Amino acid sequence: MTARRGSALSGPARAPGDKSMSHRALILGAMATGITEIDGLLEGDDVLATARAALAFGAGVERLGEGRWRVTGHGGFKQPSGVIDCGNAGTGVRLLMGAAAGYPVTAAFDGDASLRKRPMKRVADPLAGMGARFEWRGEADRLPLTLTGGGLSAIDHVQTVASAQIKSAILLAGLNAAGVTSVTEPVPSRDHTERMLRAFGAEVGVLPHGEGWRVTLRGGQALTGTPVSVPGDPSSAAFPLAAALVVPGSQVTVEGVMLNPLRTGLFETWREMGADLTVSNRRMAGGEEVGDLTARHSKLTGVVVPPGRAASMIDEYPVLAATAAFAGGATVMRGIGEMRVKESDRIALMAAGLQACGVAVEEEAEGFTVTGGPGNGSVRGGATVVTHGDHRIAMSHLILGLAAAEPVTVDEPGMIATSFPGFVELMRGLGADIASA
Repeated sequence: MTARRGSALSGPARAPGDKSMSHRALILGAMATGITEIDGLLEGDDVLATARAALAFGAGVERLGEGRWRVTGHGGFKQPSGVIDCGNAGTGVRLLMGAAAGYPVTAAFDGDASLRKRPMKRVADPLAGMGARFEWRGEADRLPLTLTGGGLSAIDHVQTVASAQIKSAILLAGLNAAGVTSVTEPVPSRDHTERMLRAFGAEVGVLPHGEGWRVTLRGGQALTGTPVSVPGDPSSAAFPLAAALVVPGSQVTVEGVMLNPLRTGLFETWREMGADLTVSNRRMAGGEEVGDLTARHSKLTGVVVPPGRAASMIDEYPVLAATAAFAGGATVMRGIGEMRVKESDRIALMAAGLQACGVAVEEEAEGFTVTGGPGNGSVRGGATVVTHGDHRIAMSHLILGLAAAEPVTVDEPGMIATSFPGFVELMRGLGADIASA
């Protein structure tokens, strides 16, 4: 797949449904009693893997139309008959492990080659502390693994690094644990699980704790199916918005984007860089504030991104790095070591891809610095970028190619469908020149 510099981008677009909320809606619907009707579900490969897992754990799962799904829960997970294959979905497998741990089931979890490289003990260890049992069928800390759940006791877990996946897995297990489970975070991570648990009828306590918070959940609470409206994913909206910022003459509006303050760190950073980024039509959907974001081509300046902002934008650093290539001066990104254990080592791959395109990058253990040059064509481009099948690495470099002097090619564009099905079509609809290599 190759992106080429072309004319200005313009028009409205709609981001696909938020991936974090889509996973949670399916899992909580399967744990609940009754019907959960979901509107706006992201139909990417990752979420579809979670839908198949919900079905395997005994829930009724039906697709009613585009983005419209019905989950019929029977009050908990049942014994699955086969392996739970989570594909490339790190969020899916970790949350499913937490949910399954609370029930007397034995479940084998696996995934694709990329997911098999991602660490799992960060979730397995606290779940084991609650009483779940794990059998590592290959390398310890990696899939495939077998989990046996049931008979859990509550724990008080203190996180050293804010992680919504770890927090969510513990809370989901805590629903069926004896006692009150708590998770304390140094800084707040995304709170979709807490919000959605309340929508399904659970009581969740959240109290300030230093710069972070302490989340508590009493075990033995039953969930009841409920309608869920999934707003647009800010992580996906970032790509057309980024393209508008760096391609001269562009103005793009992405409609219905979630504006949860724990997910908008990228937008805040862009504004600090001088981005012309405005919000209109603010409203509520699915218990979350949403709005329409408009980005216009802007003269950007490098900034130092506060490390404490990482939890609110950890998935957006690749596209931030792509836009930083067109900003005057250095954009410093630190405290983001978590990027090295995502679908790939995203720090290393972004650094290598940008350097291949002629951008100055300094890589560190826990971050990197991109020194850009403002103006159209200031980035040379002209490279074929190795993505290791990482969807965000692929999309970020395609955005780079839309404003670079020479075309930019990515080697494995097929994985884009894990989070953003229809990405190429949406970008072409705005006027982008992206085509098969």
